[in-house]
Amino acid sequence: MGAKRRGVSAAPAAGKKRGKRDVCAELCAALSDPALKERATEAWERGESLHHEAAVVEPAPFRHGVIPGFLAEPAFAEALRDELLGLDFRRRQNDLLSLQQSEDLGARSEPHIAALRHALCEEFRAWLSAVTQIELEPTLDISCAKYEYTDVLLCHDDELEGRRIAFILYLVPAWEKSDGGTLDLYSTDEHLEPEQIIKSLVPSWNTLVFFEVSPVSFHQVSEVVSPKCRLSLSGWFHGPAAARAVRRSRAALPRSPHLPYDHEILYEWINQVYLDMDTQAQIQEEFEERSEILLKDFLQKEKYQLLCEALESQDIQWSSRGPANKRLYEAADEDSLPEGLKKFLQFLRSEALFLLLSNFTGLKLHFLAPSEEDEDAGEGQAADSAGHSSPKAGQEETGAGADGSPQQPASVAEAQDGEAQNGSGSTPVCTGELRHWTHGHYTLVHDTQATEFALDLLFYCGCGDWDPAYGGFTSYIAKGEDEELLTVNPEENCLALVYRDKETMKFVKYINHQSLAGQRQHPSSRGFWDFSFVYYE
Repeated sequence: MGAKRRGVSAAPAAGKKRGKRDVCAELCAALSDPALKERATEAWERGESLHHEAAVVEPAPFRHGVIPGFLAEPAFAEALRDELLGLDFRRRQNDLLSLQQSEDLGARSEPHIAALRHALCEEFRAWLSAVTQIELEPTLDISCAKYEYTDVLLCHDDELEGRRIAFILYLVPAWEKSDGGTLDLYSTDEHLEPEQIIKSLVPSWNTLVFFEVSPVSFHQVSEVVSPKCRLSLSGWFHGPAAARAVRRSRAALPRSPHLPYDHEILYEWINQVYLDMDTQAQIQEEFEERSEILLKDFLQKEKYQLLCEALESQDIQWSSRGPANKRLYEAADEDSLPEGLKKFLQFLRSEALFLLLSNFTGLKLHFLAPSEEDEDAGEGQAADSAGHSSPKAGQEETGAGADGSPQQPASVAEAQDGEAQNGSGSTPVCTGELRHWTHGHYTLVHDTQATEFALDLLFYCGCGDWDPAYGGFTSYIAKGEDEELLTVNPEENCLALVYRDKETMKFVKYINHQSLAGQRQHPSSRGFWDFSFVYYE
């Protein structure tokens, strides 16, 4: 839902009277029991547990409650389900979720939907206000969601514009934990970041779950892994805004300038076609037009094979990257890598590659690469004594000469002198890591993502049979929007280059249950790997 909420008032519209045949939503008798309400209120306030056959209140990992048999009449619940299934649903897919959702139900006139809405706004709101001691407004957000095979809602806290109590009413068939679709509740660490799932609530017919929205109310709907339809009504009661937590700002991956490796490292790794001047010019022309390009068969075949074999090494130490409200994947400890992988990382950080990427993209990632000022001064300008070159000469630095022999780029010492004489205040830098992706892994868009101009480099390994339907692709979106600008799918021995501006965000789509079927067909497969690097001018 957007930040601007659409509330529905409990009061009937002016001029309308409730007729004799109007449908009424009867809630369970327990909500009318003063003794139970008092016990629930005490438990909520003291942070204690209450276990009653008609209501459960728990303080951990954050305050929440469960009310089985929420609707008193079984026939009403069934009719409500039928009305909901008759609604129009819109498929929603973004970094956080994959599901089908109805429009906001605040104005729907279907009798059972309208009756439930009224009961929630009146009787249930009053009960919740008494138990939680929060003065809830007589409005609520409410919609219906259908989760089917591979649908998921990833870790988040629900904090947004006055939301105080969240609720979910399940209208599901017989459901088991093995079907997925559980409501998973996370514990948090000392920095108020989600740590681990410590409780999973299995959906159950006509059961309502509610919880307090707070800085620690991290939860998710786990992936549905059966053909059943997980139907639910959910929404929020609003009230006086609560204090928002100040989140920890995690240190970004360290950035570093290029390593002193010259043109020879390019000839050691790269498919020779990409070292041809004319090819580089064509790549730059296409990249400048589209801001992205995919270079197939980028590495020499034998080098790529050795790389894939090295990635299967049992000696590599992988650590999980989190927290879950931002990302979940495995990153390699570089010190544990076999020598071949260490050398490939050196290649990705090499001076020669910085210059080659400049030639591919037109960006100034090396002092020899022409800047916009150079281009304005004229493409044919000769290099000056400081080692500056024209665009064509810059391309020739890593390309082959007329006789087919490699032309050597300037040395590191010359590059440093050149930068000093340039008077440039910024040195091109890069950052990157080797990542492993498998079922359940993802990254999310979040406010602390770097918002600056950058060149993304992605190089994939071990994804020959990967189907985009599994997820695992990298998606680019405009800040604040769901619509994809670009999708980069994992593809064997392909180098993807994408230039993004300050308003472009990216995420890796959740890898779903379908990927496990692919792994069963190829038992040696353990997902795939990518080398993810970012270069800054």
